[in-house]
Amino acid sequence: MILIIDDDKAVRLSLGLVLGRSGYECVGAEGPDEALQLLRDRPQTALVIMDMNFTRATSGEEGLELLRKVKVLRPDLPVILITAWGSIPLAVEGMRLGAFDFITKPWDNRLLLSQVTTALSLSGGARTDTQGEADGFDRSEIIGRSSALTSLLATARRVAATDAPVLILGENGTGKELIARAIHRNSRRAAGPMVMVNLGGVPSSLFESEMFGHAKGAFTGAVADRKGRFELADGGTMFLDELGDLDLACQVKLLRVLQQHTFERVGESTPRRSDFRVIAATNADLPRMVGDRTFREDLFYRLNLITLHMPPLRERRSDIPLLVGHFAAACAEVNGCPRPEITADAMEYMQTLPFPGNIRELKNLVERTMLVSGGKAQLTADDFRINSFGSVATSHSAAPATLEERERTTIAEALDRHRRNLSRVAEELGITRQSLYRKLEKYNLK
Repeated sequence: MILIIDDDKAVRLSLGLVLGRSGYECVGAEGPDEALQLLRDRPQTALVIMDMNFTRATSGEEGLELLRKVKVLRPDLPVILITAWGSIPLAVEGMRLGAFDFITKPWDNRLLLSQVTTALSLSGGARTDTQGEADGFDRSEIIGRSSALTSLLATARRVAATDAPVLILGENGTGKELIARAIHRNSRRAAGPMVMVNLGGVPSSLFESEMFGHAKGAFTGAVADRKGRFELADGGTMFLDELGDLDLACQVKLLRVLQQHTFERVGESTPRRSDFRVIAATNADLPRMVGDRTFREDLFYRLNLITLHMPPLRERRSDIPLLVGHFAAACAEVNGCPRPEITADAMEYMQTLPFPGNIRELKNLVERTMLVSGGKAQLTADDFRINSFGSVATSHSAAPATLEERERTTIAEALDRHRRNLSRVAEELGITRQSLYRKLEKYNLK
């Protein structure tokens, strides 16, 4: 049952009609006292949709106070807030207090039903299955059985069937794109397109044209109509990579289309609609950026309904032998050469390396060692040690070095080897230049 709380009878009736047509049982409450009594009397209530104001006051304090009481009475009960576009900061405050999501007036019936379905699906399947290998979940591109990975996959499997926005956080090279692909592949949108955008590579001046499209003649060089990425993602999934690189002006434009699923092509005034699910990824510390006011808090809350934290390779070392075997087989197939035997001491050696570039760096190491080994039938620790560059010194140090010390040494030696050519250093380490800049700052490497 869904409880609708609003002092406007027309709103209660309208929401009840939309939800009732989709098979949901609804009950309405005019104000906080009646709503709390209904929650006590009807423990089968599975979702609350509530306005933020119940008198002539428009501060939203009544709604926030009611939300606090609902979360005390029923901590696990999902709550969707109703607010106006101009009151989104109020909705953000509500989400801090535990609200599941918010909708803006006037609402879109299709989006409303999608949010309701998502809220009920996720709250109904709150228990975590840590096996990560459930029947019907295609994880074919993702290698590993560590507890950190299987726990993440269990969550990914649960949310794949919903339309909930997903935010994937993690260092470069950890496989954020692979998880995004798996969620799309296992969703009901699998037959639709998966449109991928690297936001760090889209100049601010071209953001609207790239994302929303443009009409012929909209600007110099616009010789034909062009569909934007959001229009291309209709019926499928939009994957927004490097989210943390988006500037504040573009963040506002992104928030509007994520909220309304409507946009206008550059040079047009007719709104267009697109039905897409959004998955975003970044290696940036978004909560810190929100605190520094370099990332909008309302956009952060719109995207992080479900957050997946990709574990770095150093936290899933037990997966390294499986990954090495996979990369060795793939490299042998691509280059038409026999797959070499990789000795136990080689596996043990690789499990001691810091791998600041995570899985991408491990892949580079395996391929580089195979290609320069001259087709050897067996690869030992020495073969990998020769090709792991800066890790040799740390692996032979008298006292065990910490992972951060090893990482710092690896980067410092790569800088010396390439004479401070950052592009070559980043390529060798298997990380982006942006990630390299952060590590140089972290370790005070000039």
